[in-house]
Amino acid sequence: MRKISTGDDVIVVTGKDKGRRGTVRQIIEDKAVVDGVNVARKHQKGNPNSGVAGGIIDKEMPIDLSNLMVFNPATGKGDRVGFKTLDDGKKVRIFKSNGETV
Repeated sequence: MRKISTGDDVIVVTGKDKGRRGTVRQIIEDKAVVDGVNVARKHQKGNPNSGVAGGIIDKEMPIDLSNLMVFNPATGKGDRVGFKTLDDGKKVRIFKSNGETV
């Protein structure tokens, strides 16, 4: 179980996009693709056979998981995540600041 998973609302802690929020769309090894964060401009060549238009496109690039924190709606800030085992044996993620489940 990872501390950050797909669909989490995260905030960027360091880097050029510091302070920006977004939703994790995909996890690739130790990196995550977040909506609207770490956007690069890519020059793409058109291909008439497959219907791909050419031009400059914006592409979201992976960002390292160490630069992200899970956003806690109760505090309005990024928060550290821990793990807790419930009475029925199920393992859940919790916020370190207030102990609520993610």
